[in-house]
Amino acid sequence: MTYFLRDILRQPDELERVVDYLCTAARPTVDRAAGIIRNARHVYLAGMGSSWHAALNAGCLFHSGGFPVHTRDAADLLHFGRLPENSVIVVISRTGRSAEIVHLLSEARRSKTTIIGITNSGGSPLAQQAQVPIVLSVAFDHAVSVNTYSTLSAAAGILASAAVGSFDASLAALLLRACRDSAAALVSWQEQLACTRWLAPGATYYFLARSSSLGSCNEARLLWEEAVKSPATALGTASFRHGPQEIVAKNVRFGLWIDGERMREEDLAVARDLRQLGASVMLIGQQLPEDAGDLMFQLPHIPREWQFLIDVLPAQLAAERLARLSGVDCDSFRICSYIVEDEYGLLHEGESVLKGPG
Repeated sequence: MTYFLRDILRQPDELERVVDYLCTAARPTVDRAAGIIRNARHVYLAGMGSSWHAALNAGCLFHSGGFPVHTRDAADLLHFGRLPENSVIVVISRTGRSAEIVHLLSEARRSKTTIIGITNSGGSPLAQQAQVPIVLSVAFDHAVSVNTYSTLSAAAGILASAAVGSFDASLAALLLRACRDSAAALVSWQEQLACTRWLAPGATYYFLARSSSLGSCNEARLLWEEAVKSPATALGTASFRHGPQEIVAKNVRFGLWIDGERMREEDLAVARDLRQLGASVMLIGQQLPEDAGDLMFQLPHIPREWQFLIDVLPAQLAAERLARLSGVDCDSFRICSYIVEDEYGLLHEGESVLKGPG
């Protein structure tokens, strides 16, 4: 068993533990952060890599609650933006030590911006410098971000829901139940992946989604790049329909996330037409019609705006399976550092060639 798969399989338990922690012991901290956000004139969400995808998920919850926020890549905000004085920034980072995050903290202090930090590392600069740190203390993944991504998504989402007044005991109970139900579904999802032809080494992969599932969609693209060492593309489903569909050809692989309530028929029609054009389609969603895709993952019940909490799990399993089918070592990085602590180039000092595969 790969370390990547081990990390995936422990994920529902980690999610359940973190959701419970944020609803109980950490609830006063969450409520304090939510109150600061509600009283702010400008609110920013920022992160890098997987943490940026967690910010996308939380941003959708803010907007669905009628609370606009600025969702920005931390590097873009740092180098090409300016924080207005007395703003609030929610900085999301698994390690709290990435170069762009550390530099953004300095900029936030200079502009008198209040920092709310969400991180897995209590000893990090982010946890130490944030006025309100939310520290999850999740065991770090072996290499590819799995639990550190999903638990950050959970925390950022709960903070967003608390800020817009939609987080209560009944919602917490639904999320905890979805975590438990997804743990039970992992075995059947692995069985589906063991015999599907949707996974094909060297194929072209496109991932499409809407709303909060855009975070999962982009995370799937990153999983393909980090674990399978293969390029992939992530787009909003609507954006894909405005020109990029010209790439559709026989045997191109598509992964589509279907919302629990909105734009379902429209997106199922996209899946149908892709298959008619010769593409192979994976669908992830709740109560999907039979035979709507070549590979379909039925999700346990979860509120539609919270689907991102569990709808990345099938994509993680698929990436791990494809890496093994491709003969690729998904447990190590050839080029990338586990933590990117500077902003220069790609290679570490002294390196001049790529490391060998595996």
